[in-house]
Amino acid sequence: MKKNKGVVTLLLTVLVIAALGFVAIWGIGTERAGSASGIRQGLDLAGGVSITYQVVGEENPSAEDMADTIYKLQQRVEGYSTEAQVYQEGSDRINIEIPGVSDANTILTDLGRPGALYFIMQTDADGNQNYSYTGAGTTGYSLNKTIEELLADGSVVLEGTDVEAADGGSANDSLGNSQFIVELVFTKEGTTKFAEATTKAYAGRQSIGIYYDGDFISVPNVEAVITDGRAQITGMRSFEQAEHLASQIRIGGLKLELEELRSNVVGAQLGEEAVRTSLLAALIGLIIIALFMIVVYRIPGFASVLALIIYTCLIVIFLNIFELTLTLPGIAGIILSIGMAVDANVIIFARIREEITAGKTVRNAIDAGFQKALSAIVDGNVTTLIAAFVLGIKGSGTVKGFAYTLGLGIVLSMFTALFVTRLILRALFAVGLKDVKFYGRNKEKTTVNFLGKKNIFFVCSVAVIVLGFVFMGMNGASTGKVLNYSLDFVGGTSTNVTFNEDMDLAAIDANVVPVFSSVTGDGAVQVQKVAGSNEVIFKTRELNLTEREQLNGLLAEQFGVNEELITAETISSTISSEMKSDAVIAVIIATVCMLIYIWFRFKDIRFAASSVAALVHDVLVVLAFYAVAKVSVGSTFIACMLTIVGYSINATIVIFDRIRENLGAMQKKDSLEDLVNRSISQTLSRSIFTSLTTFVMVAALYVLGVTSIKEFALPLMVGIVCGTYSSVCITGALWYVLRTKIKKA
Repeated sequence: MKKNKGVVTLLLTVLVIAALGFVAIWGIGTERAGSASGIRQGLDLAGGVSITYQVVGEENPSAEDMADTIYKLQQRVEGYSTEAQVYQEGSDRINIEIPGVSDANTILTDLGRPGALYFIMQTDADGNQNYSYTGAGTTGYSLNKTIEELLADGSVVLEGTDVEAADGGSANDSLGNSQFIVELVFTKEGTTKFAEATTKAYAGRQSIGIYYDGDFISVPNVEAVITDGRAQITGMRSFEQAEHLASQIRIGGLKLELEELRSNVVGAQLGEEAVRTSLLAALIGLIIIALFMIVVYRIPGFASVLALIIYTCLIVIFLNIFELTLTLPGIAGIILSIGMAVDANVIIFARIREEITAGKTVRNAIDAGFQKALSAIVDGNVTTLIAAFVLGIKGSGTVKGFAYTLGLGIVLSMFTALFVTRLILRALFAVGLKDVKFYGRNKEKTTVNFLGKKNIFFVCSVAVIVLGFVFMGMNGASTGKVLNYSLDFVGGTSTNVTFNEDMDLAAIDANVVPVFSSVTGDGAVQVQKVAGSNEVIFKTRELNLTEREQLNGLLAEQFGVNEELITAETISSTISSEMKSDAVIAVIIATVCMLIYIWFRFKDIRFAASSVAALVHDVLVVLAFYAVAKVSVGSTFIACMLTIVGYSINATIVIFDRIRENLGAMQKKDSLEDLVNRSISQTLSRSIFTSLTTFVMVAALYVLGVTSIKEFALPLMVGIVCGTYSSVCITGALWYVLRTKIKKA
């Protein structure tokens, strides 16, 4: 790059940063599109709509039917936000909380009232009309009999539970004209039923009416026998009408019939203070990282800081573009991607210094540094991206939200590290910053004998993991729970309190929450304000009758609350058993996919096996920390574990990439043990520096954050340290053991 081109590049860089910064801070247009204020936030950061449904027609619905209905509703409300929560309240009520919206009526209209859905033949077995056209109602049709009579004589050929999926869309008819349709997919049992029904209806030129919530919503003619379990409803006037009908059919497929009991707009669970301190912590962390990179790596470090600013602005803008919901787990994904962005730069800059130390010119060293660092950066990011992709597809709720933000962060971090940093660095070189002193040389590195201490490392790791299981056993014996599960996992009690005055969250946290904690003996209290009223919702561990009475008395005594206006209900966990199993399955699939990728890239399954073993090690060590420290295990627990997995695999890949490179240049006189020790030592500064920069980001959150953020940041800090330890001390040694003991696969 010539000098004038370098000047132009730097000027354009400044303009791009200014433009992106303007969009990220102030946005574009009256709606401030692209700005940080426009990012959709979860219930924990911004609040949303809370809707309570009650089961109709069944006094004591079974636990299985309630669980099935909750799971299906969870899948449906994820269309509004991946962070939406669905949980049981009492014995026959279901609560839905959707973040980022403030109009409950709109949600209720779009979602539909969960009623009973029936597919009804036009005539019964005796040829009598089951429904007739009257010109009234939604479609102009009405029943000639009761539903009970139709069920008894077999005229109801399918019910809502036989429908697996319903989606609105468009398709071309036989003449090539576009039309709006509803696409139906039936269950295995529903497929058989529908094939029999359409065979009968087609032979008699009949229609099959779709009856939902007391009215016909569609009466389509049967134009063919359908045996593949798929059907289309045609004749929709618009996409909106098609999607509305599809929504009614989906909601009518629930096992239980529900009706709306109440709906409220609720405030943020964490409050403005939590958001403010989180942003301040992120800013402080970024400033510290920027200073560190400049001090340690000089001109390359300065180039990476400019690229990191661009990356941060792009994250904000793309969160807006893709309408991703930001929550605490999402913040974890962003923190991890920032760490990986810095990690890529550290790998590159360390390579540049190695090339300069080897005698290359600065210009050639820059090109060689990027080229030699490419494989480690790509492999590390792709393995984590594979995990994010699988979690996004197979996960649900919090897991899905974490995966989306992590995946976005990885793609943008690779772009800024491999393209933006390189462009800026070459421009800085072109304008005259060519002296070696601006880039630095490597001091002669002493090879540390890590493998000589491998038995000590193995024993220490096993001891910590065993200690964790011992504490889990002790916790289970004393409390009945091996970990300190929060109400996100085990449910609890929701207490609605109407105060005599409007209290802000800061005052509630300072004055009211301690009252709840004194009764529960637990600091984990979730708080939500109901908009437009003095009502506040407190969610705690499950309270018995004595504790509820004690709490009511204290609230009346200290705040003058009318005890008759205090209501309490038992609520289920917001993380259902199905969501847990989805998360476990997603992690297993992601781990297998990562193993296969590493095996493919390194042509040796022992690299893959060592990597996965390190991941299991890190998860078990952090789990031990949760057990020993009794840190609350809530919705952020899953995100914390996934963050550690992604961070650890990236660090391991860097070391394995250097081992692979050194193996290619290995001479007969070299021993495998020396090669592994040398590889770990050559990448040691990268391991330490990357861990330090990521640790700083999380530590800032811990120091400045509110209680719930501290409970999220502390295990993450332990995981970062553990991930670094396992990458440096465990993975290389484990690969060496497998290499010397097991024949290559």
